[in-house]
Amino acid sequence: MIVAVTGATGFVGRAVVDRAAGAGLSLRALTRRAQPSRAGITWIAGALDKPDSLATLVEGADAVLHIAGVVSAPDRDGFVAGNIDGTRAMVAAAKAAGIRRFVHVSSLSAREPELSVYGWSKRQAEDVVTESGLDWTIVRPSGIYGPHDAEWLDVFRTAKLGLAFMPPPGKLSLIAVEDFARLLTTLVATDGPRAVLEVDDGQVLTHAELAAAMGAAVGRRVMTLHLPKALLSVGAKIDRKLRGKGAKLTPDRVGYLCHPDWTADPALRPDPALWEPAVPLTKGLADTARWYRANGLL
Repeated sequence: MIVAVTGATGFVGRAVVDRAAGAGLSLRALTRRAQPSRAGITWIAGALDKPDSLATLVEGADAVLHIAGVVSAPDRDGFVAGNIDGTRAMVAAAKAAGIRRFVHVSSLSAREPELSVYGWSKRQAEDVVTESGLDWTIVRPSGIYGPHDAEWLDVFRTAKLGLAFMPPPGKLSLIAVEDFARLLTTLVATDGPRAVLEVDDGQVLTHAELAAAMGAAVGRRVMTLHLPKALLSVGAKIDRKLRGKGAKLTPDRVGYLCHPDWTADPALRPDPALWEPAVPLTKGLADTARWYRANGLL
């Protein structure tokens, strides 16, 4: 089976590429920069705003797996271009090529679009997909973590110092990237379901429990400090000044970080006959910390 993939060079996409051959998939993957050759994958030079490259990407494919998206942008236009316009372009390319199967990676933040521009843009992208007439499945993951991830690195680093700076008390769940990649490769090779799926590992944590689990992964007991929204907003401004476009805490993220419930709705989880999470949180966090250390990041 040939699958056209966007976002294959990113965190989730890398895990999908690692799984593809074992899942019986041959990938055609979009990339802005030259990539090393690898069995089972054909790299297509281009970008979401280059229609000709998208036509080449989907040529001969049986399905589309749209992972690419913008998590952080300096303004609303950046989110619109990366998440809404990019999704619209991929839907158009799939339809022009006569491809029916379309699996779209969204975010739990799309459930609360009023909290952030990011969440709003992901919800708008979902609307593009649901109105496409394609055989679509939309997947909203909770927080994804694992080797190669950069988003959780700061939390691991502060945990190593015995501290955890967390939003106001709430609950959340995570999912290991290898579990998420397994779900995506399973979905893209099936017919449907035409549904919005919410995905996590099934373990509900308070922020303090997550901090303790990350501390255990790095061999430290941690003190959890819940920061009020106003202080997080100040921290976002400082992070932007210090790291510029590389800032992990942005003003837009503060809104959804302070939401009290980022766990998957049990009614929207995938059918267990199709997929179930297999990586326990303790093992997944330990593996992630081990990878950070091995690569000199922790």
